[in-house]
Amino acid sequence: MKVCIVGASGKLGRYMVRHALKRGFEVVGVCRPQSVVKLAEFHDQISIVPGMTDDRDVIRSAVDGCDGVLVVLVPFGMHGYASGTAQAVLDYARPEARLVFSCGWHITRDGNDRYPRRFIATVKVMRFIGRALRLADVDDQIEATRRVFESDTRWTVVRGSDLLEGESEGLPVWSRHVGDPLIARNRTRRVDFAEFMVAALDNDELIQEAPAISGR
Repeated sequence: MKVCIVGASGKLGRYMVRHALKRGFEVVGVCRPQSVVKLAEFHDQISIVPGMTDDRDVIRSAVDGCDGVLVVLVPFGMHGYASGTAQAVLDYARPEARLVFSCGWHITRDGNDRYPRRFIATVKVMRFIGRALRLADVDDQIEATRRVFESDTRWTVVRGSDLLEGESEGLPVWSRHVGDPLIARNRTRRVDFAEFMVAALDNDELIQEAPAISGR
């Protein structure tokens, strides 16, 4: 399987690269030019396409011939970075490709998620700070996933809980809705989030699902 990882140089991205290589996949990584150095450990194992992930020409080149695309949806800046990234992937990935996007629990597909008050307050604070400092636009990530949900592609949107570093605790459990006691722990090791993303490529049960995940 040939896989493109969009956002490969970040912490989650590098874990996904490792999991994909472990499975014997051919890997193409996309990252900003200034972040290519972060992928130095993989220089002889993967192909790297440097560029902004919302650059349509960059994405078109990177996903060419790929069977799967793993996308870290980052609400970077105030200029539609996440939605631009998602749209480019939706437009240029092969029609039969598996598309797996990452985001947080704050994304809801059907409005039936049940969020703790503290979580809602935290999201509001993050939204305010991100906009005030013009560093991140949480609402753009919401727009990005809306476009994914409305597409007829073979997508999965993985909604991650709070992330921790550390040794693997195994593949996370998932539910269709936040508020399910199964995922009440609200803690996931980043390495396990990455494995769930990669494993989703081969899991047809997750096609057009938005699993909310948590560590066991």
